[in-house]
Amino acid sequence: YPIVGMWKWGGGFLDALGFYDFAGSTLVHMTGGVAGLMGALILGPRIGKYGKDGKPRAIPGHSIPLAMTGVFILWFGWFGFNGGSTLAAQGQGQAIGAILTTTTLAAAAGAVLAGAVIWIVARKPDPAMAGNGALAGLVGITAGPDLATGLEAVLVGAFCGAIVVGSVMLFDRIRIDDPVGAISVHGTCGIIGTLAVGVYTNSEYSLATQALGVVSIAAFVAAVSALAFYLVKFTIGIRVTEEEEIEGLDITEHGVYGYPDVVLGPSGAAGFSSPPTPAPAPTPSTRPAME
Repeated sequence: YPIVGMWKWGGGFLDALGFYDFAGSTLVHMTGGVAGLMGALILGPRIGKYGKDGKPRAIPGHSIPLAMTGVFILWFGWFGFNGGSTLAAQGQGQAIGAILTTTTLAAAAGAVLAGAVIWIVARKPDPAMAGNGALAGLVGITAGPDLATGLEAVLVGAFCGAIVVGSVMLFDRIRIDDPVGAISVHGTCGIIGTLAVGVYTNSEYSLATQALGVVSIAAFVAAVSALAFYLVKFTIGIRVTEEEEIEGLDITEHGVYGYPDVVLGPSGAAGFSSPPTPAPAPTPSTRPAME
């Protein structure tokens, strides 16, 4: 981050070329997305993520309400992230107000479009994907929230919200296991938002220069991140044993199960590290609870 940030925000070569990234669609988010991509490639997929036929299997999280709460916490935090990038509050009220407005519009549009697209594709509304759509819109508008109009913010957010669905599915298809869609949200949509500045600013900022910034930063981050991950892999290691992965890090690292209802059964003693004595098998005349 300090190096690529200096290339623009520290008066480096990208700044001299006219590259624009107000709050970090590329300098912050794509940087993290590319680093995450290298980590996922070097670490490899989780056990059970892909079947024998190569098709991806969903490994859902434990709490959609908690995940969506996280989305809204991030959304709220983005007001400081984008609004605070004016680097001053005094005398900046009108500018900050406009930035917060475009930030909100992009997030809302991203959530709506991602929710609509996944509903069409999967035939079910997926709140987690809608949440990722909101984050995708936020990432996309971060490059130019001070330059976009309200309509342009909606278009950027909507486009990122639609694209993030396809990006998540693409990475799944090519067997890059990204449990929370971070590569797509931050990497893919960081690129889109940065390039979009070269479109909606009416040639004030060159699309070619924006693309040059994206490519140069992505190449640098990929190389440095790969080196870092490989150094860790071949020294202390970056993956737990197969037994620990199957058992779960909650019990191996902390001594308690993260999903006690799954391990102990719906009526089990949640929170204990050992399951209760199993009930006797039903007699042939006893009907199972669920068929």
